[in-house]
Parts: sequence; C-alpha cells; structure tokens
Amino acid sequence: MKKYITFLLIAFISFSCSDDFVEVEPPFTVDSENFFLSEEDYNNGLIAIYDLLQSNYASVMLAEIASDDINVGGESPTDVIGWQQIDRMIHTPINQQLRDVWNFNYAGVYRATFMIENQDNIDFTSKNQILAEARFLRAFFNFNLVRFFGEIPIKPEGRFELGEELALPRSSVEDVYQYIENDLLFAVENMSTSSLEPWRANQFSAKALLGKVYLYRENFGGAAAELADVINSGSFHLYGTQDNENYANLFEFVAENSPESVFEIQYTGALGASFDCLQCSTGNVMVGFSGVRGYDGPTFEPGFGFILPREDVYNAFSENDLRRDVSILNIEEWAAENSADFNIGNQDEVTGHTGFYNRKYIPRIAENEPDANLTQPNNYRAIRYADVLLMAAEALVRGGGNGDLARNYVNEVRNRAGLDNLETAGNQLLEDIYTERRLELVGEGHRFFDLVRTGRAANRIEGFTANKNEVFPIPLEELQFSQGNWEQNEGY
Repeated sequence: MKKYITFLLIAFISFSCSDDFVEVEPPFTVDSENFFLSEEDYNNGLIAIYDLLQSNYASVMLAEIASDDINVGGESPTDVIGWQQIDRMIHTPINQQLRDVWNFNYAGVYRATFMIENQDNIDFTSKNQILAEARFLRAFFNFNLVRFFGEIPIKPEGRFELGEELALPRSSVEDVYQYIENDLLFAVENMSTSSLEPWRANQFSAKALLGKVYLYRENFGGAAAELADVINSGSFHLYGTQDNENYANLFEFVAENSPESVFEIQYTGALGASFDCLQCSTGNVMVGFSGVRGYDGPTFEPGFGFILPREDVYNAFSENDLRRDVSILNIEEWAAENSADFNIGNQDEVTGHTGFYNRKYIPRIAENEPDANLTQPNNYRAIRYADVLLMAAEALVRGGGNGDLARNYVNEVRNRAGLDNLETAGNQLLEDIYTERRLELVGEGHRFFDLVRTGRAANRIEGFTANKNEVFPIPLEELQFSQGNWEQNEGY
C-alpha cells in the first residue's frame, strides 16, 4: 500500500508542475463511492488492514513493561516517560504511549470495518475468505483494546463517524467480547484451513484466537474445544522437534513463519522509517528499542536498551532449561565471551540495567534500511503453538477436563526445552502451567494479561492497585472529545 501511495503522490506532484495545474482533478480519492468496486480493491483493502498490524509493537512493549518480569530500561529514568510511569504503575490518562495503543488499534478496527460495511458492493469467488480475514483482524485489534482499556465504544453496524463520540457509549466488556466472538466465529466458518500466502491468517489462526478469548472469559469448555482443533489439525508442531530444525533458531530469521507459528505478524527492513511516524515503519520498532545500548560486537546491532528481563525471571529457569538462553541474553557473560562492549546509560535501580536483554526480539545484524533501530525485519510470533498447548492445558484443568491430556500438553513444551515430564495433577498442575507460561512466553507480551485474568497481578506487580490497574486509563484526549459522554476508568 505504501508503494501505491508513493507512486500516486509522485504522479500528482509531477503533473501539477504543468501550466494546466488549475484544471487538474486529484488523481485518486479513496471513499465508499469509488473503492471496493473490484476484486483488486478488496485485495488491496485487505493488505491495508494487515499493514496496521505492524504497529502492534506498541501494545506488546507496553504489556511487557507493565509486567513483573521486566524493567523498562532506556538511557535514563526519564527516557520515554510514559513507559517509565507504567513500569512504576503511576501512569495517568496523559500518556502518549497509552494513546498510541488506543489510536493504532482503532485505526485497524476502522480499516477492517470500512471493508466489511462495503461487503455487498460486488460478488467474486474469494470474497468470503477476504471478509473473514478482515473480521479476524478486527477481532485482533478489539481484543487488544478491551484488554488494555476495558469498556470501549463499539459500533457493530459500521465505522465511527465524527461527532458520534458525543452520543455513542462505551460498551460493556461483556458486549465487546461478544462482538469479538461473533467476528471470530464468522472467520472460522469462512477461512481456509491453510494460509493463502505466508503473511495471511487462516482458520486455525482464528480458532486459536477464539480459544484465547474464551479462556479470558472463563468459558473453559469452549476454549478447550477450539484449541484442541488447532492441536489435532496436524498443521503445527513445536519448532526444533523435527529433523533439520534447531530450537535455538526459533526466534531467528530462519524460523520465521515456521510450523510453530499459528499467527505471525510480518516485518521488513526494506523501507526506511523515522521517529516522526513510528507506526509508519514496516520494520519491527520493538526490536530496535530492545537492543543493547552502545553495543559493539558480533551477531547483534545496538539499540535503545528497553524491555530488560529482571534477575528474578532469569533465575526462575533451571540451569538445563534450553529456553533460558534462547529467551534472555546475559549481556555481561556474552560480552566477556565475544569481546563485545556496551554502555547501559544513566539508569536507576527501579527501571534500570538488570544485566539481561530480551533475546527473542533483539536486533540481529541484517540487511535493512537506516535508521537500523527502526527497520528491524524480525517477525512477531503473535500466536505460537507452544502458547496453544499451554492455553489448552489450562482450559482443561480449570474446566475440570482431562487432566492427563493437560499434563501431556505441558510436557510437550517442557520436553522441547530439555526438561523431564511433570507428574502433578489438580491445583499443583495448574500452578505448574502458570509457571510454564511465564518461562515459555517471557518477553512476548503475554505476562501482564495472564496475571490480570487469573487474579494474581496485585501479588506479583509492584505498585499494582487492585480494582484499578487491571486496565489502563482512557486517554484524556478521548474523554475531552466525548465532552462528558464517556467516564474515566475507576481510580484514574
């Protein structure tokens, strides 16, 4: 889409230099009157929705910083003040990073809804598949929004229009989740079981997300059933358990779009980027921000020193757990072994240097356009098969299902990590599942929400206030736009 827009702008600028400029009509305007009139329009519209996924880095980073396993880091205690406040749980409705999460996800909702409300313009063979993907993506964006902000405005019949914020209410969490489920049920019914292209979601992506939504709503039977369909499909396996696969490469470029990825967000370093429009980057901005500040050595590129795993989570891994060194970079050991240098900056003990970095999403040396920190091509594994196995195990245990099957799922994940089988059951098995989720998924943006949905956040996250910090404040600007129609979340 960016290439098309650039071409149109260049064409317009070139043509406008002629003497006939005053007689020239704008070459193209996208609105409901002249778009979604051909199959190509729908395909391009779908690309435009997927394009907004690249701004998902903002949601992942914020969720990691809010968790108990991560120090925000940065150059100093004032570096990206919004993140620093969230790390300390002192954030307010005036927070640019929270506003980014709101704006970027609603932009995705808007693009998806634009296509959906024009679904009856024409008919063509693949239309239901395209609409199903659009509804899957809308569900993905809305799922982000409801987890971050709780009650949010939804408009099932179409796009939001200017002025509706004065009358449209924030919908209940229950209604938002029902809206999400309806989109995902349509997606499951109409999507192909295999991705038509590597970057596109498929039926099992939708089933996995639906299972996750059910788990959040404590519909454990529904969650177990949807996740079992993904597991029993035979379409996925844990990377590193088959010939010609090495688990150590799971988060390297070679394993992108691997059989472990149930849904993966694509990034490229082919286009440049700038701090003036981070969401415009086609590279994974989170990766550059997670890099080692002042790094000079092999394998990795330097970065801005954010998303720093704490010693507590590093020590939670046993010495023989293969996941530890795949997930977390011990920078002092690495520097000593590889003749590397680094500079941690002027950090304090609360948000500062821990000695550890998020190795899953750290900038590798790659061919990418400057600024290298903003154009890293590392894909984000949004839903991994390991996550599916652990969610299915949790749903079975909490729903009173097959405990032996749940334990088998957990042991698949543990065995891939080089660990022995668990033999626990009941409540102890559930606690083991929570531990495995923490270790397996560290640095991937899941921990904060796992703690909140299971009622453990107040006991784990320093500064967390119960009945307040389960959600984040609605950005002040949105409340001002609504002129009193929307109330702020409790405690803010």
